[in-house]
Amino acid sequence: MRIAVPNKGRLHEPTIDLLERAGLHLENGADRKLYADTVDPDVSVLFARAADIPEYVADGAADLGITGYDQVQEARVETVSELLDLEFGRCRLVLAAPEDGDIERIDQLAGKTVATEFPNITEDFFADTGVDPAIVEVTGATELTPHVEMADAIVDITSTGTTLKMNRLAVVEEVLSSSVRLFGREDVVSNPKVDEVRTALASVKQAEGKRYLMMNVPRTELEAVRDVIPGLGGPTVMDIAGEDGENGSEDGDDKVAVHAVVDEQDVFETITDVKNAGASDILVTEIERLVE
Repeated sequence: MRIAVPNKGRLHEPTIDLLERAGLHLENGADRKLYADTVDPDVSVLFARAADIPEYVADGAADLGITGYDQVQEARVETVSELLDLEFGRCRLVLAAPEDGDIERIDQLAGKTVATEFPNITEDFFADTGVDPAIVEVTGATELTPHVEMADAIVDITSTGTTLKMNRLAVVEEVLSSSVRLFGREDVVSNPKVDEVRTALASVKQAEGKRYLMMNVPRTELEAVRDVIPGLGGPTVMDIAGEDGENGSEDGDDKVAVHAVVDEQDVFETITDVKNAGASDILVTEIERLVE
């Protein structure tokens, strides 16, 4: 099973980090520029340009790919299926025009020119609107084209909007919302190994922003503690073995161990609440992976 991942750029490091956290540790990655083995002998990684990854998967050079949804849409590959939204690398493709110009609506671009690095996405977008401008493909500095009279508007990627503002461009319409996705070729998505990879990556995403709470609670206060613990379902309650092998602490109190997963943002308040409800020996740890 070969996974194609971005070889450089803003998506490279987050993708490698995700694979590592999912347990797919890369071996010999520093020495091999084109591919690397992982600790799983059945899984290897192929490094490629983010824009080329959909074609690599469609053509069989890789079985799975990790790249932006915008790249998949631009490639117009029909034999790949999205398996998981990895929820990073978020950006938007927007239609933008000079803020001091006459273009404020899509219909005003009829007979005009639009410059973009994403001609296929742009063509599909305008086909849905019924407006038919001339589309000019460029390979960089798209935001400059309206100011040198190469185009009346552009379709380009934006994350924060800063570059558009610096170039005195205003958003006319959002064309596409994108994030990094895991996708696979349709003839391999039923392979059990594909499900293993998807589950491993999903478990990392599910653990993000979560914390694991462990505490000891007198059995008499268990319901009060349960009532103030937010999280995934109810807490797990386990008996505590004393020195004599029976339930109970050394001081004779009948206690149980309570474990729960809570959102990171709720930890501060939850600790206060469970302590006031009678919990003690409270421990908070990070969660690397969470399989639901």
